[in-house]
Amino acid sequence: MRDHTHLQAMNERSLAQQSAVRRETFSPSEEKTLRPFSIWEISQFMFDVPADTLRKKLIDDPSLPQGEVEADGRQRWYTLEEINELRRRLRFRGKKLMPERPKGRAMRIAVSNFKGGVGKTVVAQHFAHAAALDGYRVLVIDFDPQATLTHSMGMVEVKETNTVWGIMCRDLCREADRIMESYDDPDDCPYPASDELPEDVQSIGAQKGQDFIQKTCWPTIDLIPSCANAAFVEFASAQYRSLHKAWSFFGCISRYLDELPDDQYDMIIFDCPPAIGYQSLNAAFAADILYVPSGPGYWEYDSTTSYLGQLGDALEEISIGFKGLAEDASLTLPKQFFDVRLLMTRFEPSNALHGAMVEAFRNVFGADMCQNPIEMTRAVEQSGRFQRSVYEQDYREMTRDTWKRARQSFDRAYVELKETVLKAWAENADILEDKT
Repeated sequence: MRDHTHLQAMNERSLAQQSAVRRETFSPSEEKTLRPFSIWEISQFMFDVPADTLRKKLIDDPSLPQGEVEADGRQRWYTLEEINELRRRLRFRGKKLMPERPKGRAMRIAVSNFKGGVGKTVVAQHFAHAAALDGYRVLVIDFDPQATLTHSMGMVEVKETNTVWGIMCRDLCREADRIMESYDDPDDCPYPASDELPEDVQSIGAQKGQDFIQKTCWPTIDLIPSCANAAFVEFASAQYRSLHKAWSFFGCISRYLDELPDDQYDMIIFDCPPAIGYQSLNAAFAADILYVPSGPGYWEYDSTTSYLGQLGDALEEISIGFKGLAEDASLTLPKQFFDVRLLMTRFEPSNALHGAMVEAFRNVFGADMCQNPIEMTRAVEQSGRFQRSVYEQDYREMTRDTWKRARQSFDRAYVELKETVLKAWAENADILEDKT
């Protein structure tokens, strides 16, 4: 017979194994660090210039970062901070290396589907890393209590008060006081003020917005983490809704992100849980662009179809049932996305069934289907095993062609994301620059 103590003992054994893996993968202190990048990588994959041309620029201007030279003198390696300084200072044929960044707030991208195993976290992680290597500043928000993305970014000790749940508690306090203040006579307000809410909610309500944001080993990627203890957010949110029926629970993250300075980030990427609940609805409502990953099998197609229908129904119900509350809270209904994109993952080009499924997806979803699927390669498999994205893996640890093929697959998908983001920025400049 097995009771809760057996599950807890299994958990303790697994945590010990996780710690051992982190020591081998990250460092003896279990702290993740970002590897340096070679001249070959920088010239071919980041700056798109001949390596010899880049080397000449470095020789001509000794004030530029010179990187660290290998003992044999054959290769130079640069940190991401040094690469970003090169981006700011170098030009090739008059062309700047800084990425295009229209005015207005950061673009928000939700990676979501309620089918497990389709690569939501892998896609969110690799998009964030690709954007950072492209020169963008990125905030990643982990909505998933499994916290896989949080762990992959090297963060393991997370308090639930610093997760999305904490942001929702803080929002409830702020909204409770706003609604109370909207009444000429507070005694006429049928809803509680923040000081009438549970004490744990009140304590979180006093936090500052920036308190939820954590640094990572990537100098231009910040994280709002998740943790296993945040799994109870669905139950807690239902309780809070019963305590304060005028709380527009679906707008918490949107309101929070509106507080951030426009120039703090360029992209904000959400890794959503495999469910439609309070957290995933907050992610959907806050997102400008919805990315839906799907594997190349029929069951993934079936689940993706159900997800689109159920998310659509949920957003419709919010639009109808919460119209008045949304207007009072300055939220716009119905929810509108700048774009919705479906992305095929775990794709094997040599697999005829996978090819047939890609065509089936394109026939059904048309222009909403991404043209560049994520290929399943050995490097992609190892990214999960070693908690390092393809971008974090050192190409010297495998054959260069294997690494290059995986990187190019993610690069193509990222370029498509970037084009979608820039188009949305251009077409919705008035919305992105207006925080009122």
